[in-house]
Amino acid sequence: MSVLAFDGHIAALGAVSGVRLVVGRWLRSPFGRFADVMVSLADGRRLLLAPTDAVADLVATTYSFDEVHLAPVVVGADPRLRTWRVTAGPLEARFRIGGRTALGRVLHAVPGQVSGSRLFAGAVDPIARAVLPGVRTSGSAGHGRHEWYAASDQHAITDAQCSWGGRDLGGLADVHPPVAFGFGSAPRQPSVTRLTTYVRAPDATSAVRPRNAGQRRPGP
Repeated sequence: MSVLAFDGHIAALGAVSGVRLVVGRWLRSPFGRFADVMVSLADGRRLLLAPTDAVADLVATTYSFDEVHLAPVVVGADPRLRTWRVTAGPLEARFRIGGRTALGRVLHAVPGQVSGSRLFAGAVDPIARAVLPGVRTSGSAGHGRHEWYAASDQHAITDAQCSWGGRDLGGLADVHPPVAFGFGSAPRQPSVTRLTTYVRAPDATSAVRPRNAGQRRPGP
């Protein structure tokens, strides 16, 4: 068994139109630095926007999607203005980061060597499910893999402008209904979480080797 680590941020937010977005901005990973976007459309379809075949294959065999699209995914973060700008295929999103959430204050106080352990993730999983309905910290990722999240901070998203193919998606809204890409949803409150995602795989080499995953298309 080998463990793959993806260190970075996950931003989760909804729009008034019913579209919900989960944006991964990975600073360190087996693929280097990259970003990907999971999209839950108002009609229930689940889309993955991934920058490369290798990323698409791993993500699409770890989570569930109706469609997989290859497209450049660019996330620009401006720490001075506390904003993110996301461009991915037909998606354009810009949102503002606010203060640390109550959960973020708790996470920030947990030592990194504790929060990163699989045992800790498993222990807090029932607490997360009780306090944040739909949220999980540990669970099956399919194909004999186990996934867990080691979160260290969280900040609220306070404002957002999003469009899909040039069509305005409406103002910021909760991540509701919950997204259903994997074993758990994102927090209902729009937020950016600092974390490391771990995937324990039977064979790390095969886990990152390109395969045919889902409905692969060159772009939406």
